[in-house]
Amino acid sequence: MTQTHPAMLQNYINGQWSVSVGESLPVINPANAELLTQVPLSTAAELNQAAEAAATAFSTWRRTPATQRIQYLFRLKGLMEEQFEMIAQTITLECGKTLDESKGELRRAIENVEIACGIPMMMQGNNFEDIASGIDEFMIRQPLGVAAVIAPFNFPSMIPFWFLPYALACGNTYIIKPSERVPLTMQKLFQLIDQLDLPKGVINLVNGDKQIVEAILDHPAIRAISFVGSTPVARYIYSRAAANGKRVQCQGGAKNPVIILPDADLEMTTRITADSAFGCAGQRCLAASIAITVGEARHSYSAAIAETAASRKVGNGLEAGVQMGPVITALSRQRIESLIQLGIDEGATPLVDGRSPQIPGYEQGHFVRPTVLQNVDPASEIAKTEIFGPVLSLIHLDSIEAAIALINSGQYGNMACLFTDSGAAARKFRYEAEAGNIGINIGVAAPMAFFPFSGWKDSFFGDLHGQGQHAVEFFTQTKVVVERWSQKNWSRQF
Repeated sequence: MTQTHPAMLQNYINGQWSVSVGESLPVINPANAELLTQVPLSTAAELNQAAEAAATAFSTWRRTPATQRIQYLFRLKGLMEEQFEMIAQTITLECGKTLDESKGELRRAIENVEIACGIPMMMQGNNFEDIASGIDEFMIRQPLGVAAVIAPFNFPSMIPFWFLPYALACGNTYIIKPSERVPLTMQKLFQLIDQLDLPKGVINLVNGDKQIVEAILDHPAIRAISFVGSTPVARYIYSRAAANGKRVQCQGGAKNPVIILPDADLEMTTRITADSAFGCAGQRCLAASIAITVGEARHSYSAAIAETAASRKVGNGLEAGVQMGPVITALSRQRIESLIQLGIDEGATPLVDGRSPQIPGYEQGHFVRPTVLQNVDPASEIAKTEIFGPVLSLIHLDSIEAAIALINSGQYGNMACLFTDSGAAARKFRYEAEAGNIGINIGVAAPMAFFPFSGWKDSFFGDLHGQGQHAVEFFTQTKVVVERWSQKNWSRQF
């Protein structure tokens, strides 16, 4: 499938496509460094237009019955299914991941649309008769108003859909600020949204960089903000938005550990952890980054994961048979390679060194091959720093207790996984490990759309996560009503 792209992307404000008056940045294919398009760096004034349009639309949209609101989502799901291949290819073009990975991401986005279509059940309140004689009390959920998402580069379709369909189904209006590195996917999705004939202003797209982020954080009409990115930025966004009285959920960074016990199935464990560590070139918040081998698992797993890493086929994600694509930018590649060197300088041994690879036909691409570092010191910087690339550090400990203690001592708490054949060990691990997403013989413990995408410690700032019932609670506020009706004249009226 061949795609053509406009020379300059547009915003979508108040139901219309608009050309930004701001400057622009190039959007680069990370596999070959070719120019795909230009993305506008919109102005604060353009963000204000979107926010005002969304605020105006809210009054009518919140009064639209939920059963009617979800009809737009049903139609959106149908359009996304029809254009599934095109959107998945767009993700790979601008993000670099393999086509199968892009399809998996898009499938998760669609699943969130499906779950949000259940809002007539999910948004229900509760009631209680006769809290006192003749007095009833009940709770209802009402939408907040205008909400916005500041989206990351690594999942340009899925992550905005952790929030978007729930916000709309609950009666909110919405603004999306996609990553300026990967704006094409959302441009394609808004071409589908434009076909829904939603009321003007209900959903808006504003491209841009930090200037637009700060305008979102400060705009008085925007009541709720969702963000996914690094921990330092998540902390900044949470602090500034909360100081402005906004409801905020900010997913931060991670340093996801996996524990391999001696009784784990070696073939399965190696295959699954390799997919976790090197899938999406390690650029996902649930990528395994530390493998903690316990006891006799040390030598067998180390040898197996090194062989698997060395044999992984790296190249353009659109080509058949490719198992890993490039990282997002040349700067990201340089950062990852410098962190690999830091690990070696700190005493780690590179079982597989993926720096400076030569990918025939893609010499200008931003590639780093899978890398495995052995004998990593748990106290070293490489053991603590989020690399966000295809690098797996190996640490050896003598017991599961020591492994859990190491996990719990870290600053992050996004995901932790255990590989074992022991039910007792599995229960101990899921009970004691301090992380929001737990995997047992699972390498990427990504919750389905009907569960929240949890995160603990410095991996999350806020109270309510994306997806499922958490999303419904985030995008609504509760109102409690206590009422009494006089029965005087009741018999006379009826």
